[in-house]
Amino acid sequence: MKRLFLIALLLASALSSGCRSVSLASTEQVNPSANHPHTSFDRLVVNDGAGEVVVQKVEFRSGVSSATVERLAKNFGCYGKEGAGLLTEKGPVEIYRMTCDNGTVFMAQCELRQCKRMR
Repeated sequence: MKRLFLIALLLASALSSGCRSVSLASTEQVNPSANHPHTSFDRLVVNDGAGEVVVQKVEFRSGVSSATVERLAKNFGCYGKEGAGLLTEKGPVEIYRMTCDNGTVFMAQCELRQCKRMR
């Protein structure tokens, strides 16, 4: 779970820092890991000038608190078309990510369906 969160943060920081090139041609389908059998993702190679970094692109999944996170995001001025996607496994503590129309990312952590914004 922490690995997916770190990967999402790395992707967001790489994209916001103005990375020089993103090699979309090198995107390839990767088999789901044994620990997360229902998760499939693509590998994306990002060249940030200092070298290539492999980033995992996580498939969009809604969760039980997706609607709650979307309402919370609107309170902070974030409106998105796709909605809030679940980044972690379903459980008592979940992390959601929502891409706003202005290009920013809103993230929230929900513990037993009580959601708060992550900074």
